[in-house]
Amino acid sequence: MSSQIKHRVKISESDSLKRLDMVAAQLFPQYSRSKLQQWIRGGVLTLNGNAARPKDKVPAGAVLEINVELEDLADGPEPIPLRIEFEDDDLLVVNKPAGLVVHPGAGNPNGTLLNALLYHAPECRELPRAGIIHRLDKDTSGLLVVAKRLPAMTSLVQQLQRRTVKREYEAIALGSPKFSGEVQLPIGRHPTRRTKMAIQPGGKEAVTHYWLLRQYGAYAHMKYALVTGRTHQIRVHMQHLGCPLVGDAVYGTRKIPRDRIYPESLQALSRQALHARRLAFSHPINKSDLNIAVPLPEDMQQILNDLAEMDDSSNA
Repeated sequence: MSSQIKHRVKISESDSLKRLDMVAAQLFPQYSRSKLQQWIRGGVLTLNGNAARPKDKVPAGAVLEINVELEDLADGPEPIPLRIEFEDDDLLVVNKPAGLVVHPGAGNPNGTLLNALLYHAPECRELPRAGIIHRLDKDTSGLLVVAKRLPAMTSLVQQLQRRTVKREYEAIALGSPKFSGEVQLPIGRHPTRRTKMAIQPGGKEAVTHYWLLRQYGAYAHMKYALVTGRTHQIRVHMQHLGCPLVGDAVYGTRKIPRDRIYPESLQALSRQALHARRLAFSHPINKSDLNIAVPLPEDMQQILNDLAEMDDSSNA
């Protein structure tokens, strides 16, 4: 089963003589600018019924039209259990477990959060990306907000663009960072390893605030607040600080140095110890303040408990 995205908008005087991709981004904030540029180049986002280029200037009174047939969303709905922390007619907030992929892709055609959403809330099928506003890495656990209706999705995307959505994470890192600080370094695709991200002078702006919650010998319990939301942002910035996340095989190592004392729970960890713990934003329809927080998952909490016990024993 496939569905279509159709929009038709007349350009106002205030938007005349601006770039087509810029005007499209203003008029259709529920879609990323890169997606809109892709549609322009593919001829499915047209100007006065004709194909155009992203840099073309739009005249007042011109008509922008989108007519896109969406690809089938993997194998469709699947009865995958969801940990729902909040839900109403407009949105839901999910506590994603580690190991669950958000979107179908190469190697993960089904069994994803998207498949679970299509089963739980079939109306999500009518939305871009099934209403998923942002994503978490497969092995990162924690909170995600999902829209169930287009007005809600438009508002939530705008809040992300304005950076008014508050996202807090906790992690266990290797090393001894200072008590608090900020990393403001651009992130782009790694020049040779295309599945990785890296600090790149020409990359996108990336800002991470961090706080040390407690130091346990060679390990640190950390809190982060994202100003931007780049792919692998916390993991890349912590690697740059010399404090990679425990269990991160891409930006650190899953092997624990032999010269360090560690609990078995830490050695057993099979993912990066990163959890999206708190999410705060304005409800897209009734404008109430939503502030949702969840505890650390069992694997991370057990490591902290064991590190605390070892720390207390060494100080006795």
